[in-house]
Amino acid sequence: MSQELISILVLVGVFLIATTMGINMGVLGVVAAFGLGTALGVPEDDIFAGFPGDLFVILVGVTLLFGIASNNGTVDWLIHASVRAVKGRTIAIPWVFFLITAVLTASGAVVPGAVAIVAPIALGFAIQYGINPVLMGLFVINGATAGGFSPISVFGSIVNGVVEREDLAQNSMLLFASSFVFNLLLCVVAFFLFGGRKLIGHTVEPGEDVDEDEVRSGRFQRKVREQEKAGAGPKPIAGGAVSAASEPVPELDRDKILTLVGIVSLIVVALAFDVDVGFVSFSIAAVLMLLSPKARKGAVEKVAWSTVLLICGIVMYVGLLETIGTIDWLGEQVASIDKPLLAALLICYVGGVVSAFASTTGILGALIPLAVPFLQTGAVGAVGLIIALSISSSVVDSSPFSTSGALTVANTPEAHRDRVFKRLMQWGMSMVLVAPPIVWLVFVVPGWL
Repeated sequence: MSQELISILVLVGVFLIATTMGINMGVLGVVAAFGLGTALGVPEDDIFAGFPGDLFVILVGVTLLFGIASNNGTVDWLIHASVRAVKGRTIAIPWVFFLITAVLTASGAVVPGAVAIVAPIALGFAIQYGINPVLMGLFVINGATAGGFSPISVFGSIVNGVVEREDLAQNSMLLFASSFVFNLLLCVVAFFLFGGRKLIGHTVEPGEDVDEDEVRSGRFQRKVREQEKAGAGPKPIAGGAVSAASEPVPELDRDKILTLVGIVSLIVVALAFDVDVGFVSFSIAAVLMLLSPKARKGAVEKVAWSTVLLICGIVMYVGLLETIGTIDWLGEQVASIDKPLLAALLICYVGGVVSAFASTTGILGALIPLAVPFLQTGAVGAVGLIIALSISSSVVDSSPFSTSGALTVANTPEAHRDRVFKRLMQWGMSMVLVAPPIVWLVFVVPGWL
């Protein structure tokens, strides 16, 4: 049995053991990377190189910063101010955050960076106003991906750069538009699947704990209506607005102002100067902790350490797979298939599967060159396959093992974190299965691109 196949079976074993025995998957990932790497003669330095230091810094830095923002009331202030800005209409809130993240990434922000900035505020919104946090998390992730393939964005620059170097046909605006529309449609599906329809015309109490099954079944909304009839709870206002929009915004004191300046600085520095979001988050958090003793209290405990361990451990094992050539081996097996259409579908699947557990940025730069040999034959349209591969590799970012999904889980309040993790796992894995054949049928099979 080849080492590539063994490494894949070990990964399957890690998932099975973690799922059935309740062990943190990251712990098993680190052990598997060390054990298999040592058995195959991989130097320890190369094994350590697979640890995602950049992802660790982003996850810890951003959750630390917004832990401080939560402690000093800045998040609550943002929530109330934003509700007033949309005039309290509950149904509009997820779409507002979808557009915010799309604009950020389309303007050049990296997808994980945009999610890191928006997700904490959006999830605070969701918890405060009875919106399913899974729904809100998916809107933020899909919004970031929707804007991620603009010609000036990171994903778009990678894909268009590879295509240009290989002298293949390209259509950068069609790539951007296709990704945007696909992610927009995914949000429509998520809206109805995770309780969005039930938000229409109803209001909820800020801070009320919402059970997902109640939201989806309609029991939650019936409970709200019963409270309204009894004279308890918020009163609905025109257009299904949240009555909390009329509540006074919490006082904007010195600590909140400093934190808001820090958050704005994070956005500006990340966008304008292309500095790592994690480093900037750590720096701003450190300054706030120095200036405000209140900010220091309990901030470190707000970091989602178990989630950080889980994600970093699995990504470390995927790094070993890249080191020993398993990822390249998978791509080569697909590229060697004689039937171009089938090979195109399998490459989309490889992109989706690997990207669900690793860096979408890296996968896009690696898999498109693997598709070049049969793209150059003309048997498959270059533009169509590139669009299909790009979408297949990016829509799985909702997986909690991908950076965007990990950030969403890490910034979810602890009481809801396990549920959000499970739902994002289900959604992400369904995207791995469903997205490739859909985009393959739309963009590759017809041969119109």
